[in-house]
Amino acid sequence: MRLIKNLLVAAWLCTQAYAAYAAIDAALLKPLAGDDPDARIEAIGKIAVLANEDALKVLNALKNDTLYANPSGEIFIVENDQAYNPETGKTGAVPQGIDGISVNNRLRGAVDDALAGLKLISPDRAERLAAATELQKSANAAQAPLINKALEKETDPEIKPLLQLAAATANLESTDPAVRKAAIKALAGSSNANLKPVLQKLLEKKSDGTYAEPDEGIRAEAERTLSALNGRLARTEFVGNLFYGISLGSVLLLAALGLAITFGLMGIINMAHGELLMIGAYTTYVCQFAFRKFFPEAIDAYLLVALPAAFIVAAAVGIALERTVIRWLYGRPLETLLATWGISLMLMQSVRTLFGAQNVEVANPSWMSGGTTVMGSLVLSYNRIVIIFFAFAVVAAVWLILNKTRLGLFVRAVTQNRRMADCVGVSTSKVDMMTFGLGSGIAGLGGVALSQLGNVGPDLGQSYIIDSFMVVVLGGVGQLAGTVIAALGLGEINKFLEPMAGAVIAKIMILVFIIIFIQKRPQGLFAMKGRSAE
Repeated sequence: MRLIKNLLVAAWLCTQAYAAYAAIDAALLKPLAGDDPDARIEAIGKIAVLANEDALKVLNALKNDTLYANPSGEIFIVENDQAYNPETGKTGAVPQGIDGISVNNRLRGAVDDALAGLKLISPDRAERLAAATELQKSANAAQAPLINKALEKETDPEIKPLLQLAAATANLESTDPAVRKAAIKALAGSSNANLKPVLQKLLEKKSDGTYAEPDEGIRAEAERTLSALNGRLARTEFVGNLFYGISLGSVLLLAALGLAITFGLMGIINMAHGELLMIGAYTTYVCQFAFRKFFPEAIDAYLLVALPAAFIVAAAVGIALERTVIRWLYGRPLETLLATWGISLMLMQSVRTLFGAQNVEVANPSWMSGGTTVMGSLVLSYNRIVIIFFAFAVVAAVWLILNKTRLGLFVRAVTQNRRMADCVGVSTSKVDMMTFGLGSGIAGLGGVALSQLGNVGPDLGQSYIIDSFMVVVLGGVGQLAGTVIAALGLGEINKFLEPMAGAVIAKIMILVFIIIFIQKRPQGLFAMKGRSAE
């Protein structure tokens, strides 16, 4: 009996200790029921610093309009006809005469900031990392105590530097000049573009000619930090443009590679090439749909099936077009242009009939979702990284086919001198068919890549057909190396021009450049070899 009594006493003491820990002092709660907005915001910050369960309850109640007060200023959280008193930790009936605490936009913003700060103390590492990353952009002086408390407890080597930067950002609004100066020094290594207007504000002059920041030492430190930040942002922007230029170039390469082969061999102006890209993208959509319906547990593998399927379907369509229409139009480029343009309209209408006029979504597999952050703020998306490597893998495969296989030997022979190849027994008609099928299949692979960058629709190919012809003409007809250099070059030029001139003007400038270049060098970057080119 004595042992049981001691256990009961110990349990009671633990309960009282927990209640004492969980309860919130009345002096912190009472300003919430008052009319002073500054005092209420200060109270929210102090409650958040407690970082316990009751603090979270009070803040959520403020956010959800379930926090009440009686005429004497005592606070209650009312839910399901029960009133919880965070001061005593007790729940009971709803008292008479209580009234809801009004929350304006300013107060709601302070509550949201406090709740965001509380995530810094979460046991979940991913939640702490996300909160620390977000707070670098929006930390303010009211959050500084909570950030400092989280910083004292944090041991993760990735999260701790982020918290240090967030603390420095919050301390920029401090009334203590020494704290502000130390915060500016700490931010010298930041890559957060949101800090620029804050630092610039310190260097501005008021209408009376005095500086917004009276301390000359702080202004000098702000100038140094701002200069370092601008340099870092410029480097980040340069690397970002470089990456996205390569990404755009790889897409143009996939779109133009098949066209370069067919145009170089047969002289066909294939205006339906963009629709072959579209067919590859819709084949990817069908594969995704089939996996979702029949193999949902293996949905991430749909792309591995879509690659050969898109190649085969697009190649089959290309061979069918070559055998039925294009083979009768060799040597008549203007007529092939009109015929293939009509075929492109037919293919688009067929897709609208089968799948509808609206765009369809092709989701990235999980291993292609998300991205990696480099240089502080630049995000390199996994889908674009994969597509860049995929484009170069396709180029390598095409090079091997053209240079190491019997078909490639025949293709090069027919490209260089069709009549002589025909005289020595090469079936030029069969080579034309196989080459057109190869070029169409590569376009199908390009459609798979495009499906991973955006929605798929009947007009998908129209966005790339002109760019594909520009790549082929600039690189040199039928030249693999020229196609690669032209695609990557146009991608980079486009991405570096867009921020300065805008997307439309950048396209016009590129087109003018190509026109001038072709006037000087009609064969493109690399001239075709062989007697037929003479």
